[in-house]
Amino acid sequence: MRWFRKRSGKLMLQEMHKKFESLFDVKADVRAFAPGRINLIGEHTDYNGGYVFPAAIELGTYGLASKRTDRIIQLYSNNFEDTGIVSFTLDELEFNEQHDWANYPKGVVKYLKEEFNDINQGFNILVEGNIPNGASLSSSASIELLTGWLIKQLFNLHLERLQLIKLGQVVENKFMGVNSGIMDQFIIGMGKAEHAILLDTATLDFDYVPAKFGDYVISIMNTNKRRSLTESKYNERRSECENALSQLQQQLEITSLGELSLAQFEKYQSLITDEVVCRRAKHAISENERTKLAHKALADNNFEQFGQLLNASHKSLKEDYEVTGIELDTLAETAQQVEGVLGARMTGAGFAGCAIALVDKNSIQKLEDEVSKAYIDKIGYAPSFYHVGISDGVKAL
Repeated sequence: MRWFRKRSGKLMLQEMHKKFESLFDVKADVRAFAPGRINLIGEHTDYNGGYVFPAAIELGTYGLASKRTDRIIQLYSNNFEDTGIVSFTLDELEFNEQHDWANYPKGVVKYLKEEFNDINQGFNILVEGNIPNGASLSSSASIELLTGWLIKQLFNLHLERLQLIKLGQVVENKFMGVNSGIMDQFIIGMGKAEHAILLDTATLDFDYVPAKFGDYVISIMNTNKRRSLTESKYNERRSECENALSQLQQQLEITSLGELSLAQFEKYQSLITDEVVCRRAKHAISENERTKLAHKALADNNFEQFGQLLNASHKSLKEDYEVTGIELDTLAETAQQVEGVLGARMTGAGFAGCAIALVDKNSIQKLEDEVSKAYIDKIGYAPSFYHVGISDGVKAL
């Protein structure tokens, strides 16, 4: 059984402290951890005013930081060693394509500095993540919130979790140019061990739900195909949904697709003149209903229904939203046929990244063997499988 193994957080931090001192010639003042996330169900609903059902995971990003006496900021990632130290000043907080991964923390610094005059010195930050790059497990939001939490500690900022969550979304939307919703930042900021969160993205009302699946576990299946969100059709899908909304608003007093039931949509869908745009809206609205049903199914320990909803979600993402692709389809659709699997679907933005399966604990090896064989036969290389616990949100260590 190929359970995902990683260095313990304690060992990783010990090694990071040594690296920090060798890089910056000082000891770190503060340290923190921000998790990654999976979304159980509720995909592409968060920017449509709907519900999402994510959970923070034990894979994430660790960070160390120290203050400087000048205005220089130095960033280093053990995951991008070839990039070396990325250096700029508190007065140079513009997006720079050459700074690659460091634009995420730089964006956080930019917007925090606008809100807090206390940030008047530079600092050093070292980060290391054990989230596979491009796996659609939200490494970008993880590093955003990690950066914010490190700076909060360095400068003793009165920074609330929700404030940082909203700032992280601004970084994605305005600084990075990705029109994502608030789900990733919210779950990474508000996660709770052994719980998923049902989040109403329109109001930010949320409910913690014990993520207990009885004899079943969530298996994460990685396509091992790198996905770049800004290069995906994410912004195009959001634009199509906004187009659908504006046409529905001709007769309906609504501010988001998430306000509509599927029955209401079917009554008024003729207002949408483009067939493709109509299918995009159908997904957003039907997925919202599935998410609410999944919340109830989990609360009632109805794992069979929960699995069926996962399958229906993937079908909708494939046929109506068209964000899956051959890699994710091969993983999810093969998994759905494995004995002991109740359901499977892609998770994240789509096009690559990961899928999840709800599988009986005794069938994990069978799932991995059958999915791997089908995937290698069709795609030409192997997928990866992870089984990880559900974590708290961002925190100091």
